Amino acid sequence: MNLENIHSVYFVGIGGIGMSALARYFHSLGKKVAGYDKTPTAITKSLESLGVEIHFEDNLDLINNNFKDVNKTLVVYTPAIPNSHRELNYFLDNQFKVQKRAETLGLITKNSFCFAVAGTHGKTTTSSILGHLLKVCNANMTAFLGGITENYKSNLILNGSDISVVEADEFDRSFMKLYPDVACVTSMDADHLDIYGDGDTLEQTFKDFAEKLPNKNKLFVKKGLPLQGVTYGVNEGADYVVRNVQIKNGSYHFSIKTPKEIVDDLVFHLPGEHNLSNALVAFAMAYDNGFDVSDLRIGLDSFKGVERRFTYQIKTDDFVFIDDYAHHPTEIDAVHQAVREMYPKKEVMVVFQPHLFTRTQDFAEDFAKSLSRFDAVRLLDIYPARELPIEGVTSNWLLEMITNDNKKLIKKSEIITEIKAVNMPVFLTIGAGDIGAEVSVIKKELTN
Repeated sequence: MNLENIHSVYFVGIGGIGMSALARYFHSLGKKVAGYDKTPTAITKSLESLGVEIHFEDNLDLINNNFKDVNKTLVVYTPAIPNSHRELNYFLDNQFKVQKRAETLGLITKNSFCFAVAGTHGKTTTSSILGHLLKVCNANMTAFLGGITENYKSNLILNGSDISVVEADEFDRSFMKLYPDVACVTSMDADHLDIYGDGDTLEQTFKDFAEKLPNKNKLFVKKGLPLQGVTYGVNEGADYVVRNVQIKNGSYHFSIKTPKEIVDDLVFHLPGEHNLSNALVAFAMAYDNGFDVSDLRIGLDSFKGVERRFTYQIKTDDFVFIDDYAHHPTEIDAVHQAVREMYPKKEVMVVFQPHLFTRTQDFAEDFAKSLSRFDAVRLLDIYPARELPIEGVTSNWLLEMITNDNKKLIKKSEIITEIKAVNMPVFLTIGAGDIGAEVSVIKKELTN
């Protein structure tokens, strides 16, 4: 398909974080863009402010006639849309060009020099760092991100079309639709077992993705993963290594050993060794492809982070409130490491909303172990997303496995009461469901 022949792009599920980045992209190209989503959100409102037409009812009459020309319209949908959706079925039944989001992103990567960021954890932060580094280098590039960057207040960094930076998502094997020229793999922990069945199958799919690279010397692999490529790590033997790490005023100061030289006097502000590792591979991918070290140094120092990735909501001498998207035991462990590193002598309370019944079932013991490390734990009910309940898989079932004595199952309406009752100096909200919508309410209540 030649995207130049497409005049209109209609999105079924336009409010999704990946879908909305594509919508912004096509709007920037001068295409007519519109779409459907289930409910209004901050993302849909920001798209509407650009002039994108969005409606929130599955109703064919609400589709503008500009998007009913089968020869000039591309329809993009998310797998989260049910098979019974009337609008999607209208486009399918009438022979429109209909693609999953991953297929459309694949077309864009095929027509550009593509940096792809893969891994079960760290994709959004790493691709956001890389996109920011290339923007600081004034590269002719567009970055499609799975989160809202603090630097740009957007999930799209737009500075040209020669280069693309994308998240290579393993969910639904989406990354197999991409055409990477440079790629990294940050992690390969078992996840999405509802799709893959077991960790070995997931691992093999990452190996299949790595085979898509034309040049195998352009694959960057975290040290220890079962893949052949350029290795990277923090304080360990690898091709790219972060060394001499010091924490000053809550920021990392360090050096990077590359295969050619040692780059000193680097500063990065996101807490946690996992974020330092993400910064390292973003730097390595850009450095290896010839971008200027002085610009990369400026880029690392000026990167502000991604919303809901260890985001400080309140930060005073007496009380800290941090929000994070962590929804897998490995991610919770990374958040725990970061918060203990920054606040080693303070008690920490966490409110966690489990995401998906299958993930909770598959990793219940690991979730319990990770959560037990905090000083106080409050669990919300499981956020179902696309799933139906599984008998016996509940937050109360998970709560019983947590060894921490200070634990309780609560409702979202009780969060603020619990924060005040527990009265610990560091408080975290974590999870990938709708707990993120509570953050601004909590912040407002605690700062009044």
